[in-house]
Amino acid sequence: MSSNQTERKFEGWAAMDENAVKGGMKWTEYEPKEFAEDDVELEIQYCGICGSDLHTMSNGWGTTKGMYPQVVGHEIVGKVVRVGKDVKHLKEGDVAGVGAQCDSCLECVNCKNGEENYCSKGLTGTYGGKFSRTSAGSKSYGGYANYWRGPAHFTVLIPEGVDPAEAAPMMCGGTTVFTPLKQYGAGTTAKDVGIVGIGGLGHFAVLFAAAMGANVTAISHSHKKDEDAKKLGAKQVIVTGDDTKAAFKGHERSLDLIIVSSNAPDMPFDAYLSLLRPHGHLVIVGVAEEGSLPNVHPFNLIMSNVHISGSAIGSVKGMEECLKFAGDNNIKAWVKRYPMKEANEAVKSMNEGEARYRYVLVNEEHGGKLNA
Repeated sequence: MSSNQTERKFEGWAAMDENAVKGGMKWTEYEPKEFAEDDVELEIQYCGICGSDLHTMSNGWGTTKGMYPQVVGHEIVGKVVRVGKDVKHLKEGDVAGVGAQCDSCLECVNCKNGEENYCSKGLTGTYGGKFSRTSAGSKSYGGYANYWRGPAHFTVLIPEGVDPAEAAPMMCGGTTVFTPLKQYGAGTTAKDVGIVGIGGLGHFAVLFAAAMGANVTAISHSHKKDEDAKKLGAKQVIVTGDDTKAAFKGHERSLDLIIVSSNAPDMPFDAYLSLLRPHGHLVIVGVAEEGSLPNVHPFNLIMSNVHISGSAIGSVKGMEECLKFAGDNNIKAWVKRYPMKEANEAVKSMNEGEARYRYVLVNEEHGGKLNA
């Protein structure tokens, strides 16, 4: 029997209910989608822990009810162990990764234009979704597991010069901030870039923006991460504390682009807009569990001709560009590695805000390395 015909036992850490974020996941066997000829299977070596995982496990966004048990994880890197006959860009033995999206219609104008993350018919999340193009109705399962199966179109090769453990959180977290930084000209048309929130996403945003040649300002609520922000590449740090107006005094119209990576509720968006020069952009990539945007006075948009927008994860091309940029510029994610068997401890620690700045689960049985 060839490796392409081997049936594997799919097992992973499943959230059974909302208490999973407190360390309550259970190791569970599950049934993946039916294998299609444009699918691949990965023997998972690494899986990053993303904030989205916690929101999903806890039902914080209100999207998980009825989807338990749920195996999360959408920053997956592993060895290709099965390849459908219609797959051309991957072969067995390759090291590849998949991010937050694992399928789309592949036929609408957005998919055809290489923006599968904005599929007109809706994307299929790497976990917590339902397949419709193939294996219709099957649930998607993520990477806190031993294997992953899904459409090869959304799976990319990991470049030689990038540590696969550090590549894992770039599949979602890194690409999520790299995409708008590139889109809005960080380092070129946007010389001065502000990053709100120095967390899992924000640390990538500072790293990438600095490497793009931008003058980076980190914007944080407290002084706790001042030194980290500067080590990551920020030229200055603005600490808002409880008096944003005082903190921003003298910094008005000093930035061309702001990436809001924080998911804190009640952020002072009007104050953030005051930092933008005319034609500047404020791009939201972090989502609070409350899910609402505070009132923004129209005059704060009109009188400065500034723009508020959002950006969702990244396309397949975006993931490839992010990984290549990281390799070319020797960008190193700040990663702490946990054995896959300690997933509950890692999730609990991240839920308590202890990560500095990304956690990665390591499957040593499949060749993952706990030490860099």
